[in-house]
Amino acid sequence: MMFLERMSQLILSAVPRAEYSSLFNDFVESEFFLIDGDSLLITCICEKSLKPGQELHFFYLVEYYLMDLASKGGQFAIVFFKDAEYAYFNFPELLPLRTALILHLQHNTTIDVRTKFSGCLSQEWEAFLEDTYPYYLVVADEGLNHLQTYLFNFLITQSWAMKVNVVLSSGQKSDILRLYAYLMPSSQKNQKFFKENKKKIESAYKTLIKQLEEYRISALESLFGKLKWKNMMKEAHETISQLKQLWPEGSDIRRVLCVTSCSLSLRMYHHFLENRKKTTSDEKTNIQEVESNCLALQEMEDLCKLHCLSVVFLLHLPLSQRACTRFITSHWTKNIHTFLEMKKWCEYFILSNINICEFWNLNLIHLSDLSDELLLKNIAFYYENENIEGLHLNLGDIIMKDYEYLWNTVSKLVGKFAVGKPFPLRTTKLYFLEKNPSPIKDTFNEKIPNLGFISMSCELVDKFVGDLLKDLPFLKSDDPIVTSLVKQKEFDELVHWHSHRPLSDDYDRTKCQFDEKSRDPRYLRYVQKYHVFQRFYGNSLESVSPKLVVTQAVKPKNNFSEPKKKKKAHETKAEIITRENKKRLFAKEEEKEEKKWSVLSFSIEEEMKENLNSGIKNLEDFLKSCKSNSVKFRVEMVALTACLKAWKEHCRGETTKDLNIAVQMMKRIHSLMEKYPELLQEADQQLMARCLKYLGFDELASSLYPTQVARDDIKKKIDKYSIGIGPVRFQLQYMGHYLIRDERKDPDPRVQDFIPDTWQRELLDVVDNNESAVIVAPTSSGKTYASYYCMEKVLKESSEGVVVYVAPTKALVNQVAATVQNRFTKNLPNGEALCGVFTRDYRHDALNCQVLITVPACFEILLLAPHRQKWVKRIRYVIFDEVHCLGGEIGAEVWEHLLVMIRCPFLALSATISNPQHLTEWLQSVKHYWKQEDNTLRKNTALKKNAVCCANSPKDYFQIKESYKVRLVLYGERYNDLEKHICSIKHHDICFDHFHPCAALTTDHIEKYGFPSDLTLSPRETIQLYDTMFQFWESWPRAQEFDPEKFIHFKNKTVIKKLDARKYEESLKAELTSWIKNGHAEEAKMVLRNLSPDSVFSSENMTRMFPLLVEKLRKMEKLPAIFFLFSLKDVEETANRVRSSLEKKQESQRPPKADKEAHDITNNLRKVKKSIEKQRTIDEKSKKNPRKMDQRLISEAEHSNLLKILEKNLEIPQECTYANQKAIDTETLQMVFDRVKFARKGAELKALAERGIGYHHSSLSFKEKQLVEILFRKGFIRVVTATGTLALGINMPCKSVVFAQNSIYLDALNYRQMSGRAGRRGQDLLGDVYFFDIPLPKIEKLIKSNVPELRGQFPLGITLVLRLMLLASKGDDPEDAKAKVLSVLKHSLLSFKKPRVMEMLKLYFLFSLQFLVKQGYLDQEGKPMGFAGLVSHLHYHEPSNLVFVSFLVKGLFHNLCQPTRKDSKHFSQDVMEKLVLVLANLFGRRLLPAKFQDTTVKFYQSKVFLDDLPEDFNDALHEYNMDVTKAFASFLLNVSKLADMKQEYQLPLSKINFTGKECEDSELVSHLMNCKEGRVAISPFVCLSGNSDGDLLQPNTPNHVILRTIGINHNQAPVLWSQVFDNQGRRMPLNAYALDFYKHGSLTGLVQDNRIHEGAAYQLLKDFALTIKSIRLYLTLVSHVGFLFPSLAEYSGDSNNSKLSMDIPILRVYYKVHP
Repeated sequence: MMFLERMSQLILSAVPRAEYSSLFNDFVESEFFLIDGDSLLITCICEKSLKPGQELHFFYLVEYYLMDLASKGGQFAIVFFKDAEYAYFNFPELLPLRTALILHLQHNTTIDVRTKFSGCLSQEWEAFLEDTYPYYLVVADEGLNHLQTYLFNFLITQSWAMKVNVVLSSGQKSDILRLYAYLMPSSQKNQKFFKENKKKIESAYKTLIKQLEEYRISALESLFGKLKWKNMMKEAHETISQLKQLWPEGSDIRRVLCVTSCSLSLRMYHHFLENRKKTTSDEKTNIQEVESNCLALQEMEDLCKLHCLSVVFLLHLPLSQRACTRFITSHWTKNIHTFLEMKKWCEYFILSNINICEFWNLNLIHLSDLSDELLLKNIAFYYENENIEGLHLNLGDIIMKDYEYLWNTVSKLVGKFAVGKPFPLRTTKLYFLEKNPSPIKDTFNEKIPNLGFISMSCELVDKFVGDLLKDLPFLKSDDPIVTSLVKQKEFDELVHWHSHRPLSDDYDRTKCQFDEKSRDPRYLRYVQKYHVFQRFYGNSLESVSPKLVVTQAVKPKNNFSEPKKKKKAHETKAEIITRENKKRLFAKEEEKEEKKWSVLSFSIEEEMKENLNSGIKNLEDFLKSCKSNSVKFRVEMVALTACLKAWKEHCRGETTKDLNIAVQMMKRIHSLMEKYPELLQEADQQLMARCLKYLGFDELASSLYPTQVARDDIKKKIDKYSIGIGPVRFQLQYMGHYLIRDERKDPDPRVQDFIPDTWQRELLDVVDNNESAVIVAPTSSGKTYASYYCMEKVLKESSEGVVVYVAPTKALVNQVAATVQNRFTKNLPNGEALCGVFTRDYRHDALNCQVLITVPACFEILLLAPHRQKWVKRIRYVIFDEVHCLGGEIGAEVWEHLLVMIRCPFLALSATISNPQHLTEWLQSVKHYWKQEDNTLRKNTALKKNAVCCANSPKDYFQIKESYKVRLVLYGERYNDLEKHICSIKHHDICFDHFHPCAALTTDHIEKYGFPSDLTLSPRETIQLYDTMFQFWESWPRAQEFDPEKFIHFKNKTVIKKLDARKYEESLKAELTSWIKNGHAEEAKMVLRNLSPDSVFSSENMTRMFPLLVEKLRKMEKLPAIFFLFSLKDVEETANRVRSSLEKKQESQRPPKADKEAHDITNNLRKVKKSIEKQRTIDEKSKKNPRKMDQRLISEAEHSNLLKILEKNLEIPQECTYANQKAIDTETLQMVFDRVKFARKGAELKALAERGIGYHHSSLSFKEKQLVEILFRKGFIRVVTATGTLALGINMPCKSVVFAQNSIYLDALNYRQMSGRAGRRGQDLLGDVYFFDIPLPKIEKLIKSNVPELRGQFPLGITLVLRLMLLASKGDDPEDAKAKVLSVLKHSLLSFKKPRVMEMLKLYFLFSLQFLVKQGYLDQEGKPMGFAGLVSHLHYHEPSNLVFVSFLVKGLFHNLCQPTRKDSKHFSQDVMEKLVLVLANLFGRRLLPAKFQDTTVKFYQSKVFLDDLPEDFNDALHEYNMDVTKAFASFLLNVSKLADMKQEYQLPLSKINFTGKECEDSELVSHLMNCKEGRVAISPFVCLSGNSDGDLLQPNTPNHVILRTIGINHNQAPVLWSQVFDNQGRRMPLNAYALDFYKHGSLTGLVQDNRIHEGAAYQLLKDFALTIKSIRLYLTLVSHVGFLFPSLAEYSGDSNNSKLSMDIPILRVYYKVHP
């Protein structure tokens, strides 16, 4: 038992560190996971809406959960362990339920259910985990009792040991696209615990199972006497066999279980009574006394009759009728509990033997509805109360006949003794139900009143929901609800409604990085320094010279994708002069290159003789910079000659040939034939043919330069130089990444730096034509160039037009801003800027720039700001980078709003969208809307346009030719090949196995889905596929046809191009697919199996091996590399571990006396320095003495020499650092280091960078990130560990990408984003992807899975509706504003082509309006008032923003914030702590798992668990929640008409139908099912447990209670419950991190006690500080409440009082956040 507690503490210590995140990051197709079946059962059983004994409702809960997982893309299996059954022997009512659940899932669903494993420590289970390698296991952290909890603990511990993560089944929350849960990753500590205690764990497990077996024996003995487990199983078996003889035609499982369990339980009860009599007679006790303690058999017969009748009801009543059943609150009397337990055991034994019915026609469809205890109670109540009182109701013919049939069958099965006749049903007077003053639940009082709608006179409302208003009930003007509406002054964004003081908006309240009006010289120098750094940063991103943009008249552009028109017949004089000048310049350039080559040629040729590879590298460097084709041609010929010579020399002396020389020779031939065919002379062709002959490619040589047949002796001589394989195979296998890409050779006058491909020209045409486009192309393919072309176009057009670049992260914003500042310069009027930035943290030049770089949320602020619309009209283009974030987890709906609100054209860029056609179609529908709106606006503004307008006013939309077309531009070809490798540990060393992409596939996958569209092979992988296909089907009829030397596209080609190789690849894929479809699937399986490397499951500490991995990659010349991990802690620790490894290596190589020498030199330096300073002082006092001057010079020389010696002593050896010292000069390096001198992680990042290492994650400041980005791109840092934030568009290409940690975030989308970083265009022709400590099944799923489909989020929220109404009523241009608002409301991606969803959204919009009117934020004309500005400003925090303002309006903060004395602005510490407590409950909410409250761990600095709100705040919150809940429940009543009731009467997953004709001929049915009121808005399955619409008013109502087909749930209700409970009814406490930090000011304390990683804590505190600052800035503008938050200045770092700064530690948050 001690050890079990120790194991519990291990799990308990991991619970608070569990990460609450989405199990379905963006798409979970790449993840396979497991669900523990018993955890699922326990979680559903504990659901508060479920009443004991209501089986159908229970199955609905199970299927609702599983359907939710499946609909979100979940791929999972459910596991029921045999040993887990022992935990239910103390809960016999759950034994048959568990067995029925297993049978139901197996027979009625497609779910993969595993029941063969005895326990979690079995070898079969271990082997299963190794084979499937699930990413996580969903399991409960607490069972029905401590013994079951121990069983769950064993499962958790063993999963961790197998490197399987654990997800808690409690505390889960679902929305439209995702499921959030607590994830506890498998850590090294947990794996070590299992390894070290394996024997103890196995022993403890056996002891526990033995203990549970003893419980089973005692439970059976108390009921069945001497009949053991086997005896009971035999009895059940015989009963079923008897029934098969009685009903040979078969039957339904409900009838079968009813009659068999009744007959078996009656026999067993008879046996029980016999045993009791026998026992009591032996003990000579009073038999009458015994009989009074045990019920008579006849009474139990009556109970069984009632049960049979209830089953007949189940058989004949549809769910629609059963959902109206009245709810009996009485409990069973204690004296029938024994029989009820016995009956449940009998049901369990019957269901356990159901497998013997294999050859009997048994219908198992209704396993989910075997019994209904609540219905049984209802029938029992009628017969023992209402029937006795004189209410006699008939059963109806059908029900009566079926009941008689069942009871007669029971009578036959009992056999040994006679049971009573079917009628009367009650022959005894015993009460089965306890007496209860109110036995029937009154649901009438819980009925939700339909509150009715407050009428609104608003044009916008009429336009959007006018079609619904006619059907809605409206309140009269004298209704108390209408007359009690808050009357406040209209809100104006410029002046506050009460104080009349000027108000700022969200833009103004964002910190301004620069004071745009300041003329302070020091400040201007700071600004200049910033811009200089930005240009330096931009130059590190791309080496492009700044371009001066001059505004010029816009000319119509030609479509350069089209063929060029013929030139004019005669040139003008100007054209002749231009042509002659170009010719002269060309000749001059040619001469310059000739001289350059003549200088370098000798040294390069000599180096090629010494070392061919090194010489070729220098030669290729020259070729890159050379601009003359004739010179390049000569250089290539020199290289070819050198290669031939080297090959001949090499083959003479070596038996094994170095094919690298042959590769270099063929590279030269490729280059000569493709790039300079017009310069080739006969002698050159002869040389190339000779080279090909020496390689053994005779046919190619002859086709190039036909010669006479060589003599045999000459042929033999040349044969020894042959490489021994065909030319095609050689080029594909050894030269794959060197193959020439098909690129256009005709320049495009619009592009100076490179020759664009056809698809890139199409993008330029899009921009020229003012069109919109969705662009899907791989990472590093060059799609971003169109963005800069678009910027340049707008900059040239005028000084007024604006381009907005929307990036998903602040890191990408900074990077793009630096690139723009480096690329472009423009002379602009004073006060105007070329580039501006706007993020939540800071802004500069945002509204006075021409290129604004921003994040989605901030751009939305500008688009929705009523008084910023003049600026919005200046926007000419919007560029959305990484537009797939539209389907992301956070802020996805904001991307939607932006796309539908903008009038101008846009470019939407992404590398990973699987349904771009759907996205384009949706966006085209939006553009059609804007076309119609613009036509309407043109008509309305026709007169205004003729009016005189100001010369400087910006052009409106109609003055610029705009297209409403949305093009889809797809490009799928990567420039570089990507090859994958698996890292495994063998003999304590790291090995690399090449992973062929086809190895990820199965024949089933290919047959069903084909080859994934982005699964491409490198040329050598294509050859490998052919060889394997040839090997495993010897009689393959098309083998010769696909032989690379005979393949049609390679025939007679000297140079194989990349496109040729791609055609060969596609042909092989098509052939393999035809194998599968034409009866040769077995051969295909063998091919795929053979391509797969051996699965390696290493028990080694992979983290400890990480430095070795980096070192191996260095030796293989695979650096620079990015290593992706997904935990902030691991990213930092791994980087530091590599650094420590290098430091230890240096320490081991350092001479023994080196440290002493360094110490001595340091002392000498100190002495010499003192001497120099002393000498300088003397010189200054006295006249200059030449001898003393000489002495000082000697001292200075000595000082300089000692410094050099010390530097050499402390110098890091090259093998002890990954830094490339030559990549960057010392001065620049120091400048980069100086920027992070005072940053939180500055010192650590500098120390790492000096070793060539860095790390990159979201919790670093932008300066810290920039250090890593700049030094990595410069080539100084060559090893970077990073999280997925680096994958989102950050320009950090590398040679290799390493996935070094498995994670939920490593999905199909992130895999493609991250692996796309490998292979630097222009530097690497091949990119390498390595998988380190990633299981093979996961790798396979990543490669073959599709990227996510973009699916719409729920688009509306209360605050968004308020912001839209604010824009519509206060916008500078009312018509334009209303058009934008309607576009947002009408064009959600969720409702695209879904009219029912659109109708639901309209009703939700109405609910939002009604809520805002009642709360006093809108008047009945839809105009904002009161605190609408504060609510909309805090839109990030819905519903906390609404609650906060409700507290403010009620005067609660006024009551709390009482100063220490009158007219003082100082507050007591108690007041301050209460204030922070309130704010933490609203804006710092971070829930902890309920289980953590059981911890016995001591907290040192923090309190950890956040206290409840003060009583007055808590009461106000409850009042607010109840008002909202009533309104939302009323809304659900209205929206329930949209439900698909056909689906509502089906189980969600199995689709089992519970519809049917209602029973009308039974008076008893009509009497019992008479509760039709108040059961409209909730699921009929939930009604079975006595729930009604009134339960929607209860706190924390789960989503499954609501009708599931209306597409809305309680997540959309703006409530904030002070207490949150998990699925098992346990309270989940809030983490007190904000209040704790306020008290102790220690980040370390938060890490240690609150269990938050330092980086995450930093981000949380930063957000909390920003929120408080926002509130303070707003409230200081309002005179009568400004003083209530005097100390909020300290929160946000605005106080200049140093004493106050010391007293209020929260100030440190702001200073750390804003270094």
